[in-house]
Amino acid sequence: MQAGTLITPRQADEAIHSRLTSLPIESLPLTQCVGGTLRENIYAERDQPPFDRVTMDGIAVDSETLRRGLRHFKIQGTQAAGMPPLKLAHRDHAIEVMTGAVLPQGCDNVIPVEQITVSDATATLSTHINSAVFHNVHRRGSDGRQGELLLKAGILLRAPEIAVAASAGMARIRVSSQPAVMIISTGDELVEPGEPIADYQVRRSNAYAIAATLRKKSFGRIGDDHVRDDETLLRERLTSHLTTHDFVVVSGGVSMGKFDLVPKVLMQLGVQQVFHHIAQRPGKPMWFGIGPQGQAVFGLPGNPVSTLVCLIRYVIPAMRVAMGTQHLSPERLALAEPVTFQQPLAYFLPVTLAYDDWGRPWATPQPPNGSGDFLSLAGTDGFVELPPGPNTYPKGFLTSVHRW
Repeated sequence: MQAGTLITPRQADEAIHSRLTSLPIESLPLTQCVGGTLRENIYAERDQPPFDRVTMDGIAVDSETLRRGLRHFKIQGTQAAGMPPLKLAHRDHAIEVMTGAVLPQGCDNVIPVEQITVSDATATLSTHINSAVFHNVHRRGSDGRQGELLLKAGILLRAPEIAVAASAGMARIRVSSQPAVMIISTGDELVEPGEPIADYQVRRSNAYAIAATLRKKSFGRIGDDHVRDDETLLRERLTSHLTTHDFVVVSGGVSMGKFDLVPKVLMQLGVQQVFHHIAQRPGKPMWFGIGPQGQAVFGLPGNPVSTLVCLIRYVIPAMRVAMGTQHLSPERLALAEPVTFQQPLAYFLPVTLAYDDWGRPWATPQPPNGSGDFLSLAGTDGFVELPPGPNTYPKGFLTSVHRW
């Protein structure tokens, strides 16, 4: 795209995603895969459940005997979870069973312990007993059959997916390698938390917000650097970071000021500019380019609200694309009150999310006092993406929401 061309957020997505390099695949122990992206299909090792499974503590009996009216059963043994199946010796016998145990052979009904009284190894039933076949039994293969596709490549691995992979006997699975990410803050005015600070300086907070967001999203290979507004120093540090990282995320130094050196230095280092500026508020000055080895380089505006919005809206999705994660459509919610926006730009508006008395979710606008007002983000849940104005978006207007 030509320098200075103002593109829409959708065009920015397309420009970024079409140029990303896929991250390599590695085989990892299952315990290290949460938050990763699956890069192989996983199939059922066995039927699920693999046997007729008892779902209640109680006694297992023959249902036909129940229907004939027998209410006293001799308990011949105990079937615990993990034991090979016992066999019912006689139809007027019962076998004590525990939740999770295999259903004993010859039994097809489980009576809960609450509905029996045991005395002298004999179980006496209460008056109201369900005699249905396989009552309180989780039938073999009722959840899935051996060889069925359980997880498709591209899925994000959360706790449920990890459990499914474990159930398929997968001690290791193939996942996308985690991207190595370098966070770079630029600016002479930035001072670390805990260090002495002058009246004309500000705390270095953007890098902490970026790192916290990445960790929350299960990205763990994160580096951090602070570079002063010095062209030579910036060139040296960027040269080093580009050789060792898949994603470089720079906060600050991407606007049009005398000390906004980042785009110039990046292009000197062979990073091809894809676009600079997006038709949005906040975050209009965002920069994106691709390095000589396919590194994805994001230049985020330095104002804190802009930085966090652009990170959530563009950088995180790009990392997912590079990992081969299947695309999920953004969540959509209704505005809890009208919003007026007069500019011909997409509007990213912080919101809090809440439910009304009927259980319906709503997004309540929490507009900041400009893109430098990061204090206002505390307690918010994310931001909505409103189409370009000028317009007044009424209460109930349905739009995409992006959570922090």
